[in-house]
Amino acid sequence: MNLDSKVGLPYHPDADERWWQMARESAALQPFMERMQPIILEAVARLANTTFRLDPIGGPKYSRATSIISSAYKRHGQILGRALLERLKDCAHFTTWTEDAFKLSPQSAIELKRKLPPEALLTRHLPYGDQEQSIPIDVLVFDAQRKTLRSYNVKRGNGAYDAGKRRLIFDELQRTQMHLKGYAESVGCSAELCEAKIVFYYGLRSIPEPYSLVSDDLDCHFNFPVRDGLELVNDTFRNKLYEVIESGA
Repeated sequence: MNLDSKVGLPYHPDADERWWQMARESAALQPFMERMQPIILEAVARLANTTFRLDPIGGPKYSRATSIISSAYKRHGQILGRALLERLKDCAHFTTWTEDAFKLSPQSAIELKRKLPPEALLTRHLPYGDQEQSIPIDVLVFDAQRKTLRSYNVKRGNGAYDAGKRRLIFDELQRTQMHLKGYAESVGCSAELCEAKIVFYYGLRSIPEPYSLVSDDLDCHFNFPVRDGLELVNDTFRNKLYEVIESGA
């Protein structure tokens, strides 16, 4: 069997250029999917063992399916965050990591209470280290070419939050923004620009632009192909999830 040396796929003499482009893109995503596959399978295995309360209307079949789907929504947000992190690792000039406990200082809480416009807080840089509370950051990306450090928290963005939750998300974003330059210095990143963002993947923004991104923004924002990889993860997770539900096991 003849193989194309660049993509390792069967050679098709009549294939058009679009086919070859798709084949190369698929091959380029293989290392990414190899890293994501165990994460997806672990999540699906946990969903298969979901305990549920029998609903008198739903009965065993639909009570179980409803419980699995409800749990899957929560796990899917975590998978999206991890998928973004792993995909960005494939860009040579990005350094990516997570931060389980990003420190927010008492001073940033005081600044927030001043009720300044968000634009004013974008240029308010506070030292990093003092801690009133901490929050997780899903993805941090240092771009060595552009000398930027950006933080991203990733949400599904397929449902509306109430006013209190939207306010909390935006407050934490603004406090992260105030500390991000100090954080960059603390980890040795020579970043000239530091920005905090939220990704609402499926498009329902709970905070406005320019503080938020949706799936269609990602490739242009990173100047790197991201969305196709994330959609491949979504397809794989969806198919495995449906198998669990339809198996009844």
